[in-house]
Amino acid sequence: MGEQLIFTVLAFALFIFVFFKMIKNNDTSYVIILLLEAIGIALNFFEVLFDVKINSFFMVLKYIFAILIPIIAVILEKYNMSLNEIINITKARIWLKLGNNKKAKQALIDLVTKSPENYQGHKLLAIIYEKEGGMRKAIDEYVQAIDINKKDYDSYYKVAELLNNLQKSEEAAEMLYSLLNKKPDYYKATELLGDILISKERYKEAASIYQEALKYNPVSYEINYNLGIVYTMLNDFENAKICYEKAAQINSLLYNAKYSLAEIALIYKEIEEAEKYFMQTLEDEELAPDSLYELAKIALIKGNKDTAVKYANAAIDANSKKIVPKIQKDPIFIPIIAKISIPFNIEEPELKEHKLTKKDIKVKEHLEEMFEITRHLSYSDIELLNYNKNKKQNEKDITQEKDIGGKERQE
Repeated sequence: MGEQLIFTVLAFALFIFVFFKMIKNNDTSYVIILLLEAIGIALNFFEVLFDVKINSFFMVLKYIFAILIPIIAVILEKYNMSLNEIINITKARIWLKLGNNKKAKQALIDLVTKSPENYQGHKLLAIIYEKEGGMRKAIDEYVQAIDINKKDYDSYYKVAELLNNLQKSEEAAEMLYSLLNKKPDYYKATELLGDILISKERYKEAASIYQEALKYNPVSYEINYNLGIVYTMLNDFENAKICYEKAAQINSLLYNAKYSLAEIALIYKEIEEAEKYFMQTLEDEELAPDSLYELAKIALIKGNKDTAVKYANAAIDANSKKIVPKIQKDPIFIPIIAKISIPFNIEEPELKEHKLTKKDIKVKEHLEEMFEITRHLSYSDIELLNYNKNKKQNEKDITQEKDIGGKERQE
């Protein structure tokens, strides 16, 4: 009897407290707790009225509904954890699990409308908008999440990524620079910023970004490989070679670095080394046709016409649409063109997956072009060519810096 009296007094006290909380805060989310409390009190009332002993299941349920849940709600309020937040976030996550984005969004909109400073609400709402393709709305919500939680680096990155998707690469770059200033070891920010700078041909800036990233992750294949790309586009083939070699050591099954090493070896007339690397890249389905084509040229340089024919035909079999025009255009194949099996119907095979990105293709074409330029040059001529190109690049950078300085002074 004493236990029921204590329960009744405590349960009614909590009921009244929660009721006045609801009135004071004008928050209907408390109705759920009041309803659960009412069920617990009703179970106790039934037990007293009919003088029966309810089983252990209903006994536990009575205490959970009438005592435990209200006390938890009061404790959460004390630690600034809004009941409205918990309920709406929970509802939103449940609706998301059920695939109902509309109701999930409504629960979160209700939450951030009542509590504009609610971090979780804005973050989850941003994620939903992003999944639905509403990139601008997602950006707005991520920005509000950042304003509330300055250390939300993932939202910084998301804003930059979405801006880049909206073709606002300059704004994205600014966001990424800001993020890397706060968290320099954030790899995804380095990767995206590097890609943006490469696409804008701002290679020296990209080099600085990758060099800084290597301090935090020196054994990253991607960072070493991308730095190799940057050095390649700057015609700094010696540093590019160092980066590609390190990348190839880190992951020997990714063949882009080895293909670049092969082309650099050709530029420096290191034929045996180039042949070694091209042979290794034959295991990559996408690079194999080009590698076979280059091996055919190497065989001709070495005077092995039969071997050159074999490689040329294999390259055509792998990708006739790509290789045939290259063979017909290159004078080096004139001595063996009659022995090469050129098909009447030129078709490009369907690859399972295109792994080469735009920057991979760009650097690959640049290296192939540089080899064509340097094919008939001596080693000293190559060094002079690199010197002149680097000199022009430096003059261009100095001009750009002057232009920027002049604009800053005017501002």
